[in-house]
Amino acid sequence: MDFHSFLKLAADLPVVETKLFLPMVADPAGFLVQIGRWEKAGKLIRAKRGVYLLAREYRTKKVFEPFLAALLSKPSYISLEKALEFHGLIPEAIPVYTSITTRRPATYAVEGVRFEYRHIQTSLFQGYQSATRSGQTGFIATPEKSLLDLLYLHRGPVSEDSIEELRLQNTGIVNKEVLPARAEAFQKPRMVAAARLLVEYMNDRENQERKV
Repeated sequence: MDFHSFLKLAADLPVVETKLFLPMVADPAGFLVQIGRWEKAGKLIRAKRGVYLLAREYRTKKVFEPFLAALLSKPSYISLEKALEFHGLIPEAIPVYTSITTRRPATYAVEGVRFEYRHIQTSLFQGYQSATRSGQTGFIATPEKSLLDLLYLHRGPVSEDSIEELRLQNTGIVNKEVLPARAEAFQKPRMVAAARLLVEYMNDRENQERKV
């Protein structure tokens, strides 16, 4: 398959997975060699083995980063600060897409964007939802699970001061009954205590804002 023929098939794809093309070619091994040549020529950008982006001059669809994040490590969902940004719970724009996975930790850099993966045990791989843009679907932790994953993986002591440092906003979207209930799934007293402190903090902040 020459690049022109390949481009006809791939031009509308935001991300190219080579495994989808192998059934279409008579010589799969030769096709993979050709993929390597196109990468060296700058026509393809490798995200990881088997996952590529078309070079910008050939791309017709913008990549939805949560979709790419989901492809780089399966299963996975975006959480921690990036999910808090997605839900509008913090004011900062977070440059790193940090995801939770049941697989090994990993890091990928794709066109200057960093994708990090943190390991969590299978029993805690829950509390996420799908997000779709331009036909591309990724997975993002709910507001409650984003906060709990952050408290769990950052492992430092949780206090009112450490919660204050998060600069939380729009906390009305957090289900304050679900948060402590989900914390119990971690089976760690510190997580239950942290969730209760977080709920108290958010309630106090919301009450203060109502008085202003």
